Amino acid sequence: MAKAKLKPKAKAAGGRGRKREASSVLTRALDVLGFVASSGRAITAAEIAEAQAIPKPTVHRLCVKLEEEGYLSREPGGRHFRGGPRLVALGFDALRSDPVRGERHAILEGLVEDIGETCNFTMPIGNAVVYLDRVESRWPLRLQLEPGSRVPLHCTATGKLFLSSMPPERLSRMLTALKLTAHTPHTITTPEGLEEELSRIVARGYSLDREEFLLGLIAIAVPVVDARGNTVAAVACHAPTARLSVEQALKHLPRLRAAAARLADTLPSPDRHASPRAAPQPGRSTDRLRR
Repeated sequence: MAKAKLKPKAKAAGGRGRKREASSVLTRALDVLGFVASSGRAITAAEIAEAQAIPKPTVHRLCVKLEEEGYLSREPGGRHFRGGPRLVALGFDALRSDPVRGERHAILEGLVEDIGETCNFTMPIGNAVVYLDRVESRWPLRLQLEPGSRVPLHCTATGKLFLSSMPPERLSRMLTALKLTAHTPHTITTPEGLEEELSRIVARGYSLDREEFLLGLIAIAVPVVDARGNTVAAVACHAPTARLSVEQALKHLPRLRAAAARLADTLPSPDRHASPRAAPQPGRSTDRLRR
């Protein structure tokens, strides 16, 4: 009888142990993903292990599994990992469903009310600019781009702004990889010409699209900067040239910058996974472009 009573307790204890083990694995996997997402560059399993105080063999197993599931991607050479497509999609979906989305939308609505032209809130993902939110003007002549839409980096105001804020090594790789397609006769199609444009953007603190993406459309963009000084998003205004000139657009800079500051207040604080040595340093791209 005593043995019969002890068996269920042993099973229950074993079940609780397995649950704790599964919970620990899940927590570590989430810690790894959080650290990779906040690093701003590809990192090795050894770096993850050191930063998260997890044994290297465990980190290696987690990275392999997360890679198989699409949450991590392995860089050429096999030692470095960065966020995979499922992690990027998860982050984008989280941004779109964030409770502060309503607050951000209200900021854009107020900006459009002041300026009278379409405004948007964007961020870079991979080699493109993604629209997180957008408020259209009331004018009948306008460009329809829904949240989630992607536009090129090299020929849009926000895209060039993001390029100008990249650390030197990443910018160099990006300029080598980007296909500088001519969307209009005004598109910058050479790396040298684009570097000169990025240098001007760094110097003045805003970016312009002078009919480089679409004929008859101009845009102006300013950075949204996080608590660590990194450009993580942008707010921009665009309009047909028949209604708004570049000179007129520049008069809206104070309003755009005020909206960017308010949008920056809605960004999450740097999380506990962030590594100071992994964070891009402000001004590094400026140093490169001014050489």
